[in-house]
Amino acid sequence: MKQIVQHIRSGRLSVQEVPDPQPAGPGVIVATQASVISAGTEKMITEFAGKGLIGKARAKPQEVQKVIEKIKRDGLRETLRTVFARLDQPMPLGYSAAGVVLATTPEVTEVKPGDRVACGGAGHAEVMFVPRNLVTPVPQEVDFESAAFATLGCIALQGVRVAELVVGEKVAVIGMGLLGLIAAQLVRAAGCRVIGADPNPARLELAKTLGCDRVCTPGQLAGAVAEFTRNLGVDAVIIAAATGSNEPTEQAAQIARKKGRVSVVGAVKMDIPRKPFYQKELQLRLSTSYGPGRYDSQYEEKGIDYPQAYVPWTEQRNMACVVDLMAQGKLDVRSLITHRCPIDQAEEAYRLVKGESNEPFLGIVLTYPQVENRRPAPVVSPSRTGRSEPAGGTVGVGVIGAGNFANLTMLPAIKSIPTYRLVGLADLNGISADHTASKFGFQRAVSDHRELLADPDIQAVFVTTRHNTHAPLVIEALRAGKHVMVEKPLCLTEDELREVLQAADERPDRKIMVGFNRRFAALTSVLRQRFSGRGPLCMHYVCNAGFSPKESWVHDPQVGGGRIIGEGCHFVDWMVHMTQSRPISVFAQCIGRETGKALTDDNVMISLRFEDGSIGAVSYLACGDKSHTKEFIQVYGGGAIGEIEDFRRGRFMANGKTEPLKSSAGKGHREEWEQFAQAVQSGGPTPIPFEQIVVSTWATLKAIESLHTGQVIEL
Repeated sequence: MKQIVQHIRSGRLSVQEVPDPQPAGPGVIVATQASVISAGTEKMITEFAGKGLIGKARAKPQEVQKVIEKIKRDGLRETLRTVFARLDQPMPLGYSAAGVVLATTPEVTEVKPGDRVACGGAGHAEVMFVPRNLVTPVPQEVDFESAAFATLGCIALQGVRVAELVVGEKVAVIGMGLLGLIAAQLVRAAGCRVIGADPNPARLELAKTLGCDRVCTPGQLAGAVAEFTRNLGVDAVIIAAATGSNEPTEQAAQIARKKGRVSVVGAVKMDIPRKPFYQKELQLRLSTSYGPGRYDSQYEEKGIDYPQAYVPWTEQRNMACVVDLMAQGKLDVRSLITHRCPIDQAEEAYRLVKGESNEPFLGIVLTYPQVENRRPAPVVSPSRTGRSEPAGGTVGVGVIGAGNFANLTMLPAIKSIPTYRLVGLADLNGISADHTASKFGFQRAVSDHRELLADPDIQAVFVTTRHNTHAPLVIEALRAGKHVMVEKPLCLTEDELREVLQAADERPDRKIMVGFNRRFAALTSVLRQRFSGRGPLCMHYVCNAGFSPKESWVHDPQVGGGRIIGEGCHFVDWMVHMTQSRPISVFAQCIGRETGKALTDDNVMISLRFEDGSIGAVSYLACGDKSHTKEFIQVYGGGAIGEIEDFRRGRFMANGKTEPLKSSAGKGHREEWEQFAQAVQSGGPTPIPFEQIVVSTWATLKAIESLHTGQVIEL
């Protein structure tokens, strides 16, 4: 399919052929029939992309500070590698569209294939995946081009709702762009009178035809409002302008009546003038984009709605209201359309947006092939009889997931390992799949991972998706006859672990590896040799993980499983490897309460006892200073002490002498993937015995049980 892509690093905007998207939760697949360019938002993105590195840095000072902190912690070379890799990620544009439903996930019953729908949050693409709460049916009276304005209409509608208008009030709308002209019509539909202000005479004329009671330029606004309201001031001001100037905010304070309301919809400077706001006791209100539910992953990604009795106007219900007003003839958006452009010629439309042409514009609609020409991609069934041995001395690889870890760490390494042959890459996001596959030289990119599992040219599958998909994908890959390398964790629950064990029993000829890379680090190998015969050991592994916001997906128990399961498993496994012994008991404690910079389950100490008599303590802490050492290990045993700091340096102390551990730095990623390739190629044993993968995972899951029960768990 075709999709508009903005390349942030180079500034290039293009229409690319990318794989069709796949469902990423409850939602629908839609064949797009029309979408609307949001000139303000999309111009801001394209202008940022067009800046040089210094310009980008000046535009994002907070991100620069993060870069400086990372340089201090990880060094200049690693930081630049990360920064350039992230800038290299392409970005989809667009968020307001309409089309026809091609398919739905089982949870969705509100719409069905063939239904006409308005969509929010999706990009300019021939096919979209839209979460269930960001799609609403379109009445037959509303055409696709009008329906494509629904999400933009929601932004204006939420600004009107926040203003809490009452029938008969007088309202000023500052800025007669798309949002302002829609907002002015919504104010009229609410039974209020409206005065619109804009420096563009053509937009003022359009505003009059769309029902504004009065229009004027910003310079005339104070006088016009005085006359319009008999010197009382307007009851409410809706700021729909987009400017770096503070003028709209100051004007709003000037023209509002005492105890009036100011609702900010547009991106404007907000240096609040205290004197008029104080003397008039004005209320400043900001509306959050499309309405309640915005930026809430439970609502937008998982499809969990708010009870209508308590939250009557959500994103979705706002969208439904907008298209209903269109059907009633109370909201005219067709008059706002100045340009139409086929999707494959969209670059011309963006020349208008970026000001490369002097041609005036307002609403730019992108058009798409008729839905009859689009069909869902065929469902691919994984092969159970794929080639079991590498061909031509190499291991054919299929990678599922094209996120940060894959792009920054894994793929640069495995691309340089000659044993691997990069066959296919899958990601639900077609842009990510296409970009990453092209960047690292895969033979093809797909959005449906089942195509990789059905490919007999792929012997090994690498899984780098979100944690909740790990166990299902491992099981699916094993049953398709593939060797599997999955990033940690192996699973999120005990039931999932049992299911993985069953699948492994069904395919004992297939190798399973989990990304417990620290055991492969060169410093780990040297330290383990030094403590050979000195057991039992006393080990302390401190991870200064740094704070992660509570809303991050890693904290979601159903998606990320929490940071102990998601990352703490690394350190439990390191101790299993160090002792070559099975944990027999675990006890975990966390801090007593949450603060703004400390979550309880992020600050945990885990005590482990091993079968050989060794003991270990894992301190996973997010309440420290990230500029300090992230990982610090101490091992005591047999009259000796060993230390590793961030897997960059280490030392060994025995018999009154201290010596550095002579070894290369690194956390063992490359060594892990090289050894896995050798095992698949040769048919030899898996680099990590599967039994150790299981006991490390089991001990981590039981640490969570101990955390919640306060009890020592015998393993």
